[in-house]
Amino acid sequence: MFDIVSGNTSRSWERLDAGGLLSHSFELEAKKQGMFYGAPAVITFRIPTKAALQEAYSTPILPLDVLAERPPEKKFDWRLLAKYGSQISVISIVVLFIYLIVTPSKSSAAKASKKKR
Repeated sequence: MFDIVSGNTSRSWERLDAGGLLSHSFELEAKKQGMFYGAPAVITFRIPTKAALQEAYSTPILPLDVLAERPPEKKFDWRLLAKYGSQISVISIVVLFIYLIVTPSKSSAAKASKKKR
């Protein structure tokens, strides 16, 4: 399904220090379109205190839709904001003003409770 463009699919290192990081990369070119389900990489290593080779697996690759023909996703439409933005801001200011007038303040509520006593 792929051709190797650069790099090698297999790599080995002499040693890896505790807490050290190593990376391995290669470039592939897709031959055909379709879903690709990749298996995890197999990592073979030897612990210095043990003679037997150990084997571990990398995190699996999520399924890839290679060379998929998807319609472009519609992002936020800035034209709507440009067209209606000023009207929305005026309406928001008017609503905020009405809210401030209708809602009693704390000081006037305190005065009203003192007058009732």
